[in-house]
Amino acid sequence: QVQLVESGGGLVQAGDSLRLSCAASGRSLSDYNMGWFRQAPGKEREFVAGMLFTGASTSYEDSVKGRFTISRDATKTTLYLQMNSLKPEDTAVYYCAAHRASLVIQRAEGQYAYWGQGTQVTVSS
Repeated sequence: QVQLVESGGGLVQAGDSLRLSCAASGRSLSDYNMGWFRQAPGKEREFVAGMLFTGASTSYEDSVKGRFTISRDATKTTLYLQMNSLKPEDTAVYYCAAHRASLVIQRAEGQYAYWGQGTQVTVSS
């Protein structure tokens, strides 16, 4: 099974950028469909972005389209979330997650079997 560790969170101002990383160990990212989720205080965890195991297809939640980009490195051991034009409403704990490779990028968190511990992103206005 895969182990996931996120990093890269922090405190930034509105309009700034951050890049989150998710380091995978134990298995290659090409064995899984990957997702980024976030959970704001008092809210349910929500899907942000996902990538097919092939790397050929991605999916985004509407509010982040055009601002966030999910990608992975050539060694298929690190997943990234590049976040540009950050807004205060992007403040949340961000998690990366993995589910068994399939032809559909799942958006429901219950479909994901493996999770990282999360990294806090705070955007001030």
